[in-house]
Amino acid sequence: MPRTGPRSRRTAPAQPKAAVTAPPAIDSPHRWTFLSNHAHVLICLHAQPELVLRQVAAQVGITERAVQRIVQDLEEGGFIERERVGRKNQYRVLPDEALRHPIEAHRKIGDLLNLIVGK
Repeated sequence: MPRTGPRSRRTAPAQPKAAVTAPPAIDSPHRWTFLSNHAHVLICLHAQPELVLRQVAAQVGITERAVQRIVQDLEEGGFIERERVGRKNQYRVLPDEALRHPIEAHRKIGDLLNLIVGK
């Protein structure tokens, strides 16, 4: 028998949560890729150095904040340089830097970029 009176618990109607816009899903049924998000950001910036980070985020399929952290990592690691051009940043990938993992450390970033982008 349901309780009634002052001791009964009433629940307020559920309030809708604020909409959170997620990055677009990768156009693939697979959940992982062979290259990391760091590599994807690097490839985007190499191919189009004038892109704003919001555009990079849309291409990679991650949040703009994640791209900001990745760009900071890449800049601190000496893999890219950032230059202010007017009100925007422009990025330059340093292709002569070696890849970081011991398995691929004998290769340079430029080798990876040439393979993927062909520039």
